[in-house]
Amino acid sequence: MQNPSSVVMIRPLHFSVNAETAIDNAFQSPPGEGDRDNAIAEFDAMVSDLKAEGVDVRVFDQLTEETPDAVFPNNWFSTHPSGLIVTYPMFAPSRRGERREDILAALGKTHQVSGVMDLSQNEAQAKFLEGTGAIVFDHRTRTAFMAQSLRADADLLVNLAKDLGYEPVIFTATDEHQHPIYHTNVMLSVGEQVTLVGLETIEDEEERQDVFAALSGRGNLMVELSRPQIAQFAGNAFEVQTPDGHVLVMSETGWNALDREQREAIESAVRVIVPSVPTIEKSGGSVRCMMAGVHLPPKH
Repeated sequence: MQNPSSVVMIRPLHFSVNAETAIDNAFQSPPGEGDRDNAIAEFDAMVSDLKAEGVDVRVFDQLTEETPDAVFPNNWFSTHPSGLIVTYPMFAPSRRGERREDILAALGKTHQVSGVMDLSQNEAQAKFLEGTGAIVFDHRTRTAFMAQSLRADADLLVNLAKDLGYEPVIFTATDEHQHPIYHTNVMLSVGEQVTLVGLETIEDEEERQDVFAALSGRGNLMVELSRPQIAQFAGNAFEVQTPDGHVLVMSETGWNALDREQREAIESAVRVIVPSVPTIEKSGGSVRCMMAGVHLPPKH
């Protein structure tokens, strides 16, 4: 169950670029007039594209203007093949209101939920771990990859990985200005058919080799990304499962940043959906951040 069979998405009815998160998110861009309407239109078009390819999409509406980043639900919860749901401590106070019991309850009606592990109490100690933004899980090899940042605490990951029975792989990744990359999932995507990774962002040789070794044993296509490609969201992609096979979702911005050889290699391995979400990308995340994968066992 590396690729989820369903995804949760939040329709950004109150979208805005969050100034509070710009402190460590170099991927953010200044807001502009009409952002809210444009973001809703981009979201709706992406959902339509996903459904047309057979992706099961669970859409919930954003409830309040007080959660400007609600369109990125993968940061506050993750789901696991064991039936466990984990909720996470968020760095920005404005993001903590994104956690919603109604979404978890809705998942419990259609999927088997064995329990909920709530890590949000760590916010009181200023320790953060922002879901599958901070962590990239490889459920097949039971590995949890994490680039350390203000939003990704190593101790929290080690403890979570122990509880889940996963092996943690922790490293430091930086952009071209030597700033820590705020979320692991902008430089790493691990799917059933394709792995996308920005190894050049990991400057420590031993850490880079550890990440490469952990990824190379999967037997799937590995595409290495450059820092400029990562800056264009080429790493913020997500591979999902449909009744007709695997689909890789990457934004138009990210897809256009790839060279012809990379695109041809990916298309030879998996079907590709390329939504256009430039307004939503102003908030510093792309299509991967917009989809919270549902790995829970379905109810029969």
